[in-house]
Amino acid sequence: MTAAITGAPTAAPAESRPAGSRLAGSLAPMSSAQRRSAMLEAEIARDASRFRILTGDRPTGALHLGHYFGTLANRVRLQDLGAEVFVLIADYQVLTDRDVAGRLDDHVMGLAMDYLAIGIDPARTVIFAHSAAPALNQLLLPFLSLVSVPELQRNPTVKDEIAHSRQSSVSGLMFTYPVHQAADILFCKANLVPVGADQLPHVEVTRMIARRFAERYGPVFPVPDALLSRAPALLGTDGGKMSKSRGNAIAISATADETARLIKGAKTDSIRPVTYDPAARPEVSSLVLLAALCLDRDPAQVAAEIGDGGASALKATVTEAVNERFAAIRARRAELAGDPGYVRRIVREGNARASEIANSTLNEVRAAMGMIY
Repeated sequence: MTAAITGAPTAAPAESRPAGSRLAGSLAPMSSAQRRSAMLEAEIARDASRFRILTGDRPTGALHLGHYFGTLANRVRLQDLGAEVFVLIADYQVLTDRDVAGRLDDHVMGLAMDYLAIGIDPARTVIFAHSAAPALNQLLLPFLSLVSVPELQRNPTVKDEIAHSRQSSVSGLMFTYPVHQAADILFCKANLVPVGADQLPHVEVTRMIARRFAERYGPVFPVPDALLSRAPALLGTDGGKMSKSRGNAIAISATADETARLIKGAKTDSIRPVTYDPAARPEVSSLVLLAALCLDRDPAQVAAEIGDGGASALKATVTEAVNERFAAIRARRAELAGDPGYVRRIVREGNARASEIANSTLNEVRAAMGMIY
């Protein structure tokens, strides 16, 4: 649920735009999903309290700058506008593409520290772990009865994830991944799901399940909307997709020195003037974009100011911009790391709240299905 996309060409009202959103404009025709997202942004600006939002991450490692600009900052924005936000730490879903979930406790607590450090407020947002809400996962059973095997086989996101799976053979959990995500979304009756374009098929499965359940048993669930992210994607330091598992990411929790070292080793090109041209110069342009996002400025202007300074000046600019932007966040995270009992209490309180909601929803489902004995 965390993938970022280049954004809708029609901007939302200024007060509802995430930092750096002006960087993602486009002259391309709007898709129906983009048009709907633009309408939703206008509704959020008018009254965000109408929306209950489900989003989350798999605890497979430290969250990085791509996560921050792709999804995390937007969660804080939606929370601060008054939406009710649920942030899922999807620990069961770690097993979709790997044989074991190593260091799971460390990764779960690390995600929670990242969330709190960036400004997620546990008084307004529920942070919880997948496995701590058994009733949520029990929804998978009736939901699977509403989806055919060919429909699962045709899901393009599942096809892609299977193609890139680390496992020698695909598990049933991977195959049913979209239905499990539907349980994640519908357990709390979320009506809005922030996603990247690659996750739209999963939201469509959720919408289909909500409709089919209503047709067969009666209305219990809302039909949720997808809110497309405007955030542009950042490349890793090797020029590939920034990823926790590829060793090419700059973690939110990285120190200033670690950040400087990683940026110094980032891939660029041999052309002296720095320009912002994502198609022709993807590695250089991604670094320019990172600086622009941190400075909340236009990337073309940032590139023009660096000009003939070349890669060395570019990396110095990026390093300074990143370290300045994340100094307060990293200081807050260091404080949280020194108080693990507080972080664990926040997660446990979120688990209790999520489990309470999941139990209530499951009781509604059982009643609708005639299973109250």
